[in-house]
Amino acid sequence: MKGGVSSITNDTPAGSSVAADPYGALPKLQGAERGNLTGLVEEALREAIVSLAMEPGMMIDKLAVCERMGVSRFPVSAALAKLAAAGLVEVLPQRGTRVMPIVIHDIRQHLFIRSALEVETVRSLAAECPEPTLAALDANLGRQREAVAAGERQGFHLLDLAFHEILLDATGLPRVKEIVAVSRSALDRARRLMASPQRHAHTLAEHVRIVDAIRLQDVEAAAHAMHHHLDEVVAELRRFASERPDLFRE
Repeated sequence: MKGGVSSITNDTPAGSSVAADPYGALPKLQGAERGNLTGLVEEALREAIVSLAMEPGMMIDKLAVCERMGVSRFPVSAALAKLAAAGLVEVLPQRGTRVMPIVIHDIRQHLFIRSALEVETVRSLAAECPEPTLAALDANLGRQREAVAAGERQGFHLLDLAFHEILLDATGLPRVKEIVAVSRSALDRARRLMASPQRHAHTLAEHVRIVDAIRLQDVEAAAHAMHHHLDEVVAELRRFASERPDLFRE
């Protein structure tokens, strides 16, 4: 973790159930500087929320966090205030603090931003794509196939991120990449919730269609393929929300 790698240990036993003990995902803080505690607690809680160790809608027991991490209430309260400002937790009057449910309306807005920028990205690349970019995309797709075959969820997640970064890097527009990164981060919890072997296989096929269209210099096909790829996230999200309405909010 930033600013505190040597100060944090995570002694959760291998194979233990995070769902049974969501606080078990939190690290103990050892020898951390007092002035840095709030930042370390915030980062640990953020990771637990984004990784879904703490599920949407879960009430957060501040005392349990304090005991697990070995800190006082002040850095925990300060960290939760920052996470509330970031939209990851919410304070319920006279009830406490809970992990913010995933807001479908917000997801749609972030996907709208991504679609507007990434569809134009592949349009420009289909018109003229450097060979090194095509080679990088092909290599990435090869590793995606390996990850799907091996059922490597985290590995595929990272390759998925890298795939989109290759496309955005090729535009030479760093500000566009920054904007997409912000929206992509806001989607992270939803994407991890929907991660499954089937979804990964579909994502791989969608990525292949995007690259095939770029290679053929078919601008409209590339744009359609990317648009379809991002639309599928919304469709999958709605299907998942109908099965687990407790995790979502319209």
